[in-house]
Formats: sequence, C-alpha cells, structure tokens
Amino acid sequence: MNERQVDLANTVALGSIDDEDHQAVQELLDTEDPALRAEFIAEVRSTRDALAALADTTAAQPPSALRDRLLAAIAAEQPPVAS
Repeated sequence: MNERQVDLANTVALGSIDDEDHQAVQELLDTEDPALRAEFIAEVRSTRDALAALADTTAAQPPSALRDRLLAAIAAEQPPVAS
C-alpha cells in the first residue's frame, strides 16, 4: 500500500471520513487486487486495535463530583419555548 492508502485506512479507523475519501475507500474495496483489499482491511483493523488499546491504557475515572455538577447544570437550563 502507498502512503495515501495507509492514510485512508487510518481515516476509516478514526471514523472521520469525508465524501472525497469515501470514494477513494470504495475504490480500494472494489479493487480487483485481492491482496491490496486485504492489506487495506488489515490496516484499518490494526489501527482500530491500536486506538482501543490506547483508550484502555489511558482511561481515567472522572471526578466523583462531575455527575452532580452536570445534573445541576442540566436542571438549571431553561426548557425551550414553544412558538
């Protein structure tokens, strides 16, 4: 795979694909080269796995008072006015 294709795989894994990239990804998935298609899919999976491992490693519990502050902020909001 070339650098652009690796970038596309990472974009897919991150879920941040736009219309232009979507077309390029579709072309990769529709390619008649099964090795290229398999390599692309493997790269997407590898990136997703790395992101999941990073999320697990860096996950932190939110401060215990956060829930109470959020609920108080929500309760303080004014409901929308019907017109």
